[in-house]
Amino acid sequence: MEFGKKLREFRIENGFTQKQLAIKLRVAESSIRDWESRGRQPSYEILCELTKIFDITVGQLLGVEEYL
Repeated sequence: MEFGKKLREFRIENGFTQKQLAIKLRVAESSIRDWESRGRQPSYEILCELTKIFDITVGQLLGVEEYL
C-alpha cells in the first residue's frame, strides 16, 4: 500500500482531521493533502514525528512490514 493511503488510514484511525494533524506537525494543511493524495512524501524528520503521533513504526507507515 502506498504511503499516502497508509497516512490517511492512520490519521483517521487516530481521529485527526488533516488540519489537526498539520497543526500538530507544524506544517501547512496542503502538505497533508499532498502526502495523502498527490504521491508526495514528507521529510525523514516528519516521518519520525508521524510514528510518534500514531505510535507505529516507520515500516508500518510506509507499508513495508506487511511484506516481512
